[in-house]
Amino acid sequence: MGPLISCDDLPVTTSPQPPNQPTETWGHSGHAHASPGHAADGSQEPSHGHGHSDGHAHGHGHGHGHGPAAPGSKHLRKVISAVLIPFAVAVFAGLVVLWPGGAPGHERTGVGFDRQTQQAKVVAISEVDCKSVNASQVPPTGNGPAPEGREAQPGACKRATVEVGTGADKGRVFFEIIQPGAPRQLETGQEVVVAYAPNAPRDLQYSVIDLNRKFPMILLAAVFAVAVVVVGRMRGLFALIALVVSFGVLTLFILPAILQGSNPLLVAVVGASAIMLIALYMCHGLTARTSVAVLGTLVSLLLIGLLGSLFIGWAFLSGNTDDNTGLIHGLYPNIDMSGLLLAGVIIGSLGVLDDVTVTQTSAVWELHQADPDMGPRALYRAAIRIGRDHIASVVNTLVLAYAGAALPLLLLFSIANSSMGTVANSELVAEEIVRTLVGSIGLVASVPVTTALAALVVSADRPGPAPAGAVPAQAAPPARGGRGRRRKR
Repeated sequence: MGPLISCDDLPVTTSPQPPNQPTETWGHSGHAHASPGHAADGSQEPSHGHGHSDGHAHGHGHGHGHGPAAPGSKHLRKVISAVLIPFAVAVFAGLVVLWPGGAPGHERTGVGFDRQTQQAKVVAISEVDCKSVNASQVPPTGNGPAPEGREAQPGACKRATVEVGTGADKGRVFFEIIQPGAPRQLETGQEVVVAYAPNAPRDLQYSVIDLNRKFPMILLAAVFAVAVVVVGRMRGLFALIALVVSFGVLTLFILPAILQGSNPLLVAVVGASAIMLIALYMCHGLTARTSVAVLGTLVSLLLIGLLGSLFIGWAFLSGNTDDNTGLIHGLYPNIDMSGLLLAGVIIGSLGVLDDVTVTQTSAVWELHQADPDMGPRALYRAAIRIGRDHIASVVNTLVLAYAGAALPLLLLFSIANSSMGTVANSELVAEEIVRTLVGSIGLVASVPVTTALAALVVSADRPGPAPAGAVPAQAAPPARGGRGRRRKR
């Protein structure tokens, strides 16, 4: 069973040479011998063997630093396949059983994102008196006196002439009034998104709700894709393909299945497992190294699911905390909102888990290739030191990511002079705290779990029999003459 996909070369790790041992070159096969005063390639350079007076250099065929990780021996592949094949079959069966066949339809409410929208364009801008169009700069709530400098008084407003560009009313024109202090100002020729309310009076059926940002978003995505391919080469290309596949699983399976009424936790576990299998094997090849990373990720996801289910129930988190979740619950009351919250925790942790488990598995494999005599305990101790550095950076990244997403909410609490205890106790913030801490515990646990699995697997690997006709390499006997340095005793 060879690698499924040819990825770029792994970083070369230089093997440290123990004292009083012959210099070794880690190659794919065979032994390279250098004659006295010559390098292994025949160039006229002196060689410096530490144990032989004639400067002989010889190497072992361990295939290191010249391509993807070896798939492992036949025995090792059988052991891993016995675990992963039933798991992959179960994931595939779950996809088939839970496949939704599309999101269920519903009657549009006209609220929030549940509105009919069309594309439009601003064709003209003119100035009008705010008083003449019944527009004035007043507080948004309309209650109490206007703040200083914001009194209701006549001023120069803008009237945008907007032409609908899509739908049954293509070519229809309507007007939009923009006040001077409005956060969104329109310009002539600007592409906009308009909402359509069929039950409203004709003059009020269309209104501008957003700007069209498709071009800069597509341009940014193209720059990202080019950067990934240029730096990552073939491995970067496969990573982009895996990203597209992951997004497809999310939009074609996970979201519609939840809307159809399936258990959100079960859907998230099956969908996240499918994403994990496809992304890891597509990016890193069908190797023993990747299989160990899959196992470590799976164990960590199970731990996150158990902890999330426990603490979401214990903290009485409903998952219905804002206008969007309220709208979802109103449209589809059968959806388990707390289960939806748990599904979000699992899916949100998956991306970082992949990074941690792959890194730890690669560290163990490279350490083993650098020193094949290291046992599982020594491999674990060496690799866990790398994992501790990874834990510190990943947990900090995860916490700051959630804090950055909730920054406007935190500002509101700061404006209200709320104490930290009050802020943390509110359900809106408690959800993020539980999400962050449960995900971080899973990330921390993934390091020792994956490292231990990798150390056991790579140490238990049994090399296959030597190919027919292969001549076992023998060390060259030390020459009696020459100018090589004697070994120090």
